[in-house]
Amino acid sequence: MDLYVEAGQQAIVNVLAYIIFIGIALYALQGLRIEQLFKKGKTFQIQLFYILTSIVIGSIVADFFLNFLRWSQTIPYIFS
Repeated sequence: MDLYVEAGQQAIVNVLAYIIFIGIALYALQGLRIEQLFKKGKTFQIQLFYILTSIVIGSIVADFFLNFLRWSQTIPYIFS
């Protein structure tokens, strides 16, 4: 396969993985009552905390998923 096509496909998979896992992390964080940790009326700070925390968690999970995917693709080289 052409190197540029393969690099483009890998980039699309990476971007989609990050977007999906950040979305899943945001969905999961909304199940927690984090608002109780903040002062009343600090809506912007609460929303910002949700967004930044979901980016951090989603990025860590996406990195794990993408590394696992790459490692599993190299396993056949052991047996060749």
